[in-house]
Amino acid sequence: MFASLTPLDWKRRAVKYYPDKVAIIDGDKQFTYQEFAKRADQLSAALQKEGIGKGDHVAVMLPNTHYMLECFYGITQLGAAMVPLNYRLSAEDLEYIINHSDAKMLIVDEEFTGPIEEVAENLTLKQNIVVSVEGQSTTLEGMDYEEFFGKIPSDVDPPDVEIDENQLLTLNYTSGTTSKPKGVMLNHRANYLNAANFMYHLGVQHDDVYLHTLPMFHANGWGGVWAITAAGATHVCLRKVDPPVILDLFEKKNISLLCGAPTVINMLVNDPKAKETKIQTNPRMATAGAPPAAALIHKAQEILGLNMIHVYGLTETSPFILYCEWKKEFDSISADEQATIKARQGIELAFNGETKVVRQNGEEVRWDGKELGEIITRGNVVMDGYYKNPEKTAEAIRDGWFHTGDLAVTYPDGYVEIRDRAKDMIISGGENISSTEVEGVLYKHPAVMEAAVIAIPNDTWGEVPKAIIVLQPNANVSESEIIEYCRSNMAHFKAPKAVEFVDALPKTATGKLQKFRLREMHWMGPKRVN
Repeated sequence: MFASLTPLDWKRRAVKYYPDKVAIIDGDKQFTYQEFAKRADQLSAALQKEGIGKGDHVAVMLPNTHYMLECFYGITQLGAAMVPLNYRLSAEDLEYIINHSDAKMLIVDEEFTGPIEEVAENLTLKQNIVVSVEGQSTTLEGMDYEEFFGKIPSDVDPPDVEIDENQLLTLNYTSGTTSKPKGVMLNHRANYLNAANFMYHLGVQHDDVYLHTLPMFHANGWGGVWAITAAGATHVCLRKVDPPVILDLFEKKNISLLCGAPTVINMLVNDPKAKETKIQTNPRMATAGAPPAAALIHKAQEILGLNMIHVYGLTETSPFILYCEWKKEFDSISADEQATIKARQGIELAFNGETKVVRQNGEEVRWDGKELGEIITRGNVVMDGYYKNPEKTAEAIRDGWFHTGDLAVTYPDGYVEIRDRAKDMIISGGENISSTEVEGVLYKHPAVMEAAVIAIPNDTWGEVPKAIIVLQPNANVSESEIIEYCRSNMAHFKAPKAVEFVDALPKTATGKLQKFRLREMHWMGPKRVN
């Protein structure tokens, strides 16, 4: 009576119980679960006709549209693996990923074919499928998506393929910063159990209306592409993050749940429309991708009425391994104190396995909220390894534990709080300074819209903290005022020794701050502060 754990089974369940429920809203298009399933099955049949089958890899470079959702199901129910691509990567990176992944076919949005056109002659692909977009054009050779599977009867049966829960479901590439991108191998079981965590801990219900603000290519939308279907809830697609559009959708579509990096929260609370928008339905928003400042969480809840849920994980862990569980006892504390707790990464989720913070010798740190260690994890959601990269796999998974590289403390109640990435920790005169702690103070300053803190070289102390700040519109504050503000709100040695004001901070397509790019400007040709 054994049945493999696969999120694909939730499509079958949704069709069985919610055939006429609206499954997907994509602009002016809508699809019921019955209609969505038929399109996914047609895609499977068309792919099968072109020779795609069990064990093959298909690359997909699409924004958050119904086409992307169809690919997640239509490709993988063949027993093939989907390779979701970040459409903001350079042509060089895309060439590397497509060839390294052994993808036989590429399904690409017409708007994002430019970099593919640049390297088309170097790709090992056998075929391109292009999703047409109004107002766009391309010179990339390929078949139109609708024509590709439109030749398949709409009443085609879903493929009859035996799925092993340990076989590859998606091959997700991490952003390459100091080396080539790495292909994270995630199987059916890991995706299933991560999506179960998504459903349970984010409280996904049948009546939820979920807005895909988070790129689906990023760790499979953190599992949302599966979890929303499992509950028979409604997917609302969003081609790009546009704060005024998002704020409108809250009201027009009754959005009840969304996910996004802290940078998305920042965009929403600082949009002019936010001042006139008080969302009455108290939608839940999960955030991860970077440690969110408590002040930012407070703004999201106070200004927009969002119920913030802090989760934590990595692509290598499908991605969830911690979430900040909310207890009734927290309801009686002040809003500021609540935001401080919600800024913690929290405790293990129900279905992911074991996570802890350890010293270099592997022993767990004291639960005192002070002793620093590295977060490690093992269990159901950890990747099978990096594709065709046993050396990097061995570096990341040691003695049966995946090492995250994130430095954290554990509080007496077991809640984990990240203090920094190992590479982002500032060591000044032998003292550890958490860049995220300094950023948390900066976000409380009314003139600060965004902030990043990095280490810069210093002849006396080795390195000292520097703040790089994006100011609020029309704000006027000096370097000395920012430094004095920090000194008044934290230990003096932790306060920035220098401040730079910029128009924007470098980020990835998923909103992660790219501190390495900021550090490079100071460490490649050191500008010393004494």
